Amino acid sequence: MVTLAAIFPPTQPPERIGAVAAAADAAGLAQLWVWEDCFSESGIATATAMLATTSRVTVAIGLLPVPLRNVALTAMELATLSRLFPGRLMAGVGHGVLDWMGQVGARVESPMTLLREYTAALYALLHGETVTTRGRYVNLDAVALDWPPAVAPPLLVGGIRPRTVALAGELADGVIIPGGVSPEEVRASVGHLHSQRGAGRGPADVVVFISVPAGSPAPDIAAVVRDYAGAGATCVAVNTDEEDADLARFVGVLAREVRPLLS
Repeated sequence: MVTLAAIFPPTQPPERIGAVAAAADAAGLAQLWVWEDCFSESGIATATAMLATTSRVTVAIGLLPVPLRNVALTAMELATLSRLFPGRLMAGVGHGVLDWMGQVGARVESPMTLLREYTAALYALLHGETVTTRGRYVNLDAVALDWPPAVAPPLLVGGIRPRTVALAGELADGVIIPGGVSPEEVRASVGHLHSQRGAGRGPADVVVFISVPAGSPAPDIAAVVRDYAGAGATCVAVNTDEEDADLARFVGVLAREVRPLLS
């Protein structure tokens, strides 16, 4: 059955993190997703706060923009969280919004090259390997984590275009597909993902972000989730389009009213 998740978007102030995470945990929601958008909450800091105040829910970060972050630092942060909260972290990486990357002086000439080099290095570091690489953007000299995670967190790549989705299939544990994409487009992306699946990677996660109008009835939300599940999504993460929504209540609706309709 498809995994149902909620999204804590960066339009929400950090002071609400604890209440929303606690509501997701209490309701038994499987996953709670956070974003790292410029210039809002840090994905790592938000995930840490959520993990520290809960005991069951998996916290997933989508996405960490790779131009902003040295790959060794990202590996250190994700490894630390994975050791503190084993089995409860997922992480996604992506190009980042190019205009934002330009604002902070981090835009690169070839985002695809950076994403490929970064994903390969990050995956290897999180799996306890010693990495030496001389790339266009990523350069490491015999780097290894002193405290690698006992079990590496799933690493996903965000994107919808065929080249990015194919990269996710080749180098990562799955793909994160942004909102505003139809089930038919998801089905096409899943085909690209599986066609390039790297040997030994195992089944791929396909996470789809969707947004629903505030106050949508549970059957309507469930119907949309089923459409994306039918297109190949393994997880559908739901956001409400009301900026000042009561997310603590919303995650309860997802867990108690929508999820039973999916079984």
